Amino acid sequence: MKFILTSEYKPTGDQPKAIKQLVESLDQGEKSQVLLGVTGSGKTFTIANVIAQVNRPVLLLSHNKTLAAQLYGEFKQFFPDNAIEYFVSYYDYYQPEAYLPTTDTYIEKDLAINDEIEKLRLSASSALLSGRRDVIVISSVSSIYGIGNPKDFKKNVIPLKVGQIISRNQLLYSFVDSLYSRTEADFNRGNFRVKGDTVDIFPAYGDTAFKISMWGDEIESIESFEPDSGSIIEPYEEINIYPANLFITSKDKIKDAIVMIQDDLRKRLDYLTENGNHLVAKRLEDRVTYDMEMMKELGYCSGIENYSR
Repeated sequence: MKFILTSEYKPTGDQPKAIKQLVESLDQGEKSQVLLGVTGSGKTFTIANVIAQVNRPVLLLSHNKTLAAQLYGEFKQFFPDNAIEYFVSYYDYYQPEAYLPTTDTYIEKDLAINDEIEKLRLSASSALLSGRRDVIVISSVSSIYGIGNPKDFKKNVIPLKVGQIISRNQLLYSFVDSLYSRTEADFNRGNFRVKGDTVDIFPAYGDTAFKISMWGDEIESIESFEPDSGSIIEPYEEINIYPANLFITSKDKIKDAIVMIQDDLRKRLDYLTENGNHLVAKRLEDRVTYDMEMMKELGYCSGIENYSR
């Protein structure tokens, strides 16, 4: 789908010339350009016209969350029929864990994640993997950090279509592998629930849920619905369900990582013990062992032997 610019205004003044030069330079493979203009001169509108003419996916980096949010709102108005996505850090508050050996004080990691921003981040990732080209991702420079492997994220996309042969249990397992949680109580983003031959799933990146009706091992129908009221919105012939978390990875990779962690732990404990730091060594062993046990409880690391000193 192409970018469709929606605006009651037309380029005026120096804007038509700037748009023409920017587009021509992009078509010629120019990698760096600078658009100059005072505040209020319409630079955002000028860039919107360039995007509409060039028709390429766009990554727009802003200085901070505030300006990114402003640009997100403006581009949503300019391109209401295209995928305008918002990708910034989802932490409202973050305090890293810390340890003070002198007093044997351990300070737990503390954080607060903004659920709405997390939804928008997942929506951005899903739009990029959907295959569509009319995508603008508006981000802040502070969000440039590891988000998991895109290949692993793509491997866990679940394609579903009417008439598809898949057992209900296989469908449920695929949701779990994509980090969705089964619930019988509150039906929120990132959850799925089962009612007889009907499976409801609420994508972590959207505002509507999907009702998948089964007839034996065949998908009989797929419908979107409003999660609060349950009212049906529209039927679908096929949909893709994207993972509920950006940090998804394969079980094999996690097992390999656990083995490496155990090896590193063994070396570090030996070093600390040899240097008389027994208290630090005990704290480190307890913490790392606890983390690995938690991963095993989640079913990621079955078959990995515990390390014991």
